[in-house]
Amino acid sequence: MDLQQDKNDVRKALRFKLAAMSSADRSTKSQLACALVQATPEFAAASVVMLYLSTAAEVDTAGLVLRCWQMGKTVVVPKTSWNERQMMPVEINSLTTGLVTNEKGIREPAACKPVPAEFIDLVIVPGLGFTPKGYRIGRGMGFYDRFLAQPDFVGVSCGLAFDEQLVEKLPVVDHDVPLNMLVSDGGIRRFTSQTMWTV
Repeated sequence: MDLQQDKNDVRKALRFKLAAMSSADRSTKSQLACALVQATPEFAAASVVMLYLSTAAEVDTAGLVLRCWQMGKTVVVPKTSWNERQMMPVEINSLTTGLVTNEKGIREPAACKPVPAEFIDLVIVPGLGFTPKGYRIGRGMGFYDRFLAQPDFVGVSCGLAFDEQLVEKLPVVDHDVPLNMLVSDGGIRRFTSQTMWTV
C-alpha cells in the first residue's frame, strides 16, 4: 500500500471525526485534558513550556497558557518559516497582543526572537491522530517531527488530544519517534516505560 496515500486517508478520516464534534464537547473535553496536563509532575517541574495556539478543531490551550503564567512559567509558541519548513519557539506574554494570523490561519507571534530549544522543558504537541504507543500523525508538513528530532531539545514531548483522535495504529516509518507522553480528556499515557495511567 502506498504510504503517502495511507496517511492521507487517515488524515481525512480524523478530520471528519473532529468536524463532527460539537463546540460544547470540544470545550468540555479541552478543559478536562488541560486539567490533566496541569496535574502532571512534568508540568509542575517545567520552567519553560512550549504550547501551540489552538485552532477551532484542536484542544483549546488558552487555559493552559494562562495557568503557566500564573505559576511563573515562561510560555513559548511556534513561529513558522514556510520557506525553510522550520518552526521557531518564540516567547509570548499575551494572548491578545503581539500575535498575527499566518497564511494557514494559525496564530503566531508577530515578532521573532527565538528561545533556544535546549531551554524548553516541556513541549505540548498537537496532531490529528495519536496511537496508544505514542506515535502521532500531523498535518503533513513535518514541523514538529523536525523540531523534536533536533539534538538540542532534551525536554519532554507531550501530545494533547481529544479521545476522538486516538487510533489503534498509524502508518509509521523507521525514523518516526514516539512522544514521551500523551494526554487526552480520557487519561494520561507515558511511553518512556511503556506504562499507562488512566485518570
